[in-house]
Amino acid sequence: MSEHEHEHQAQQHQPHPHHAHQDQPGDEEFWDARYSESTRIWSGRPNEALVREVSDLTPGRALDLGCGEGADAVWLARQGWRVTGTDISKVALGRAAEHADEAGVGERVDLQRHDLTESFPDGEFDLVSACFLHNYGDFPRDRVLRSAAAAVAPGGILLVVGHAGGPSWDPDKHAEIGFPTPDEVLGQLELPQGDWDVLLAEDYVQPLTGPDGRPGTRPDNVLKVRRLR
Repeated sequence: MSEHEHEHQAQQHQPHPHHAHQDQPGDEEFWDARYSESTRIWSGRPNEALVREVSDLTPGRALDLGCGEGADAVWLARQGWRVTGTDISKVALGRAAEHADEAGVGERVDLQRHDLTESFPDGEFDLVSACFLHNYGDFPRDRVLRSAAAAVAPGGILLVVGHAGGPSWDPDKHAEIGFPTPDEVLGQLELPQGDWDVLLAEDYVQPLTGPDGRPGTRPDNVLKVRRLR
């Protein structure tokens, strides 16, 4: 699976997670079946918040948690990053590999299957991106994000992008999840005082297309922190 929750419909690069919501986001069979429903689930475009917040960074090693069909990983590779993309779905990873090869960046993208509740990629990274990695069912999002922070190299960036509520056409959608604010995410990370600098913690409104084809919006938020040591 991708643990991303890109639910800006196919018009946006999503869950991927980029993914659709379900009760057991650690279920490989569920996500393989979900991806097998069609030849492509997401738009193939990178998350806009990732592009906005990463474009001015010096490329290095990046980790994309829940890479899905690979849009974020491919975009990062095109900017010069060496990217490790991880997802629980083998189907998604196969598509991500095809996307990377078609884009001519296959040699810059290392795709690994991980159930983030059980394993995590090795190494340190100059950028760790967790876009729309939400807490469904028993998925231990807080613990996974702390692992993400631990994987950031000194001087590197942790970027956490998430939903802040339901879409305009269904504002109560998945209200039971309790989408955290950037400050709540910061608290959940339990970052050692003096070791990190908060660069950005804010809400924003994301334009997107609704299921009926009409324009709509969704409230999202972003937390961007730099590891100092």
